[in-house]
Amino acid sequence: MNEHEDEVALMDYLSIIWKRKWLIVIPTLFLVIAVGIISFLLPPKWEIDALIQPSKFLVQTEGGRFEEIVFVDPKQMVGQINEATYDNLIATELNLDVREFPKLKAENLRDTNLVRVSTKEKDAEKAKLILHSLFNHLKRQLDKKADIEIKGVDSDIKSKEIEKLRIEGEIKGNKNKLDIVKQRKKDIERETNDIRKRTEALEKEQRLSLKKENRSESESLAMLLYSNEIQQSLQYYSELNELLSSKKIEEENINLEIENKEERINQIENEIDNLNEKKGRIDYTQLIKEPTSSLYPVSPKKKLNVLIAGILCLMVFTMLVFFLEYLEKQK
Repeated sequence: MNEHEDEVALMDYLSIIWKRKWLIVIPTLFLVIAVGIISFLLPPKWEIDALIQPSKFLVQTEGGRFEEIVFVDPKQMVGQINEATYDNLIATELNLDVREFPKLKAENLRDTNLVRVSTKEKDAEKAKLILHSLFNHLKRQLDKKADIEIKGVDSDIKSKEIEKLRIEGEIKGNKNKLDIVKQRKKDIERETNDIRKRTEALEKEQRLSLKKENRSESESLAMLLYSNEIQQSLQYYSELNELLSSKKIEEENINLEIENKEERINQIENEIDNLNEKKGRIDYTQLIKEPTSSLYPVSPKKKLNVLIAGILCLMVFTMLVFFLEYLEKQK
């Protein structure tokens, strides 16, 4: 029973549509042709896009890999572009009417720091100039932070070089001091040898005098003088040895201080190399892909417009047919 009623209802609907078919077909055909003509007459538009990489620097992780760190979040760039922040600046620079300025669309490519900027325009060359101008404005803004980072690195390098020059001056002074100590040490060694030889000669003369059995008073006095002189020479010899030991210690300390300073210079040179490497890892904003036009126009989409118009018209006029049928039955 229900199936029979459904069949009857369906036949009624089809009968209504067939009864007023020209009210559906003619307006639909007319509007579809109109949409087709309008789509054909509309000027074609191309899509022009570019890829921008914001200024960044590479940071080495604990695992030895390098990770990109951008100075400005690409999502922030995308928001500014989509909010038309630069439209007035670009329009003024290129002498364009801001009311006819094309819509700029930006997006952050997934899992990258790249920003894709695109626009649709019938004049492809004009759109390319707009994207170039946008890139220049972005570059000036973004590169300021990269410049600040580079200036900071340059300042660190300069301070390291100043410290290196200071330490090199100290090493030069220490080497001059070392030369003086070495020369003084040689003089002491030479004087020590002279005292030792003189003492040995006095001791030899004293031994010869002691072998004499009958000594005169003058010889006895000479013996006493020999003894005093030998004692003084030995005392002075001991003092020279102590002074020589202190000079050797002073020489070792100066050498050790020079080695420490030279090691510090090596450390500073390594730090300067690391800073230069860090500076080399800083990249300014780059235009990864030049503004490029699509191969074919992206609008108007004639076939799609005609298809959508046909479907919508069929739906609208079919509903209108049922509505008219309803009004007729009510009368």
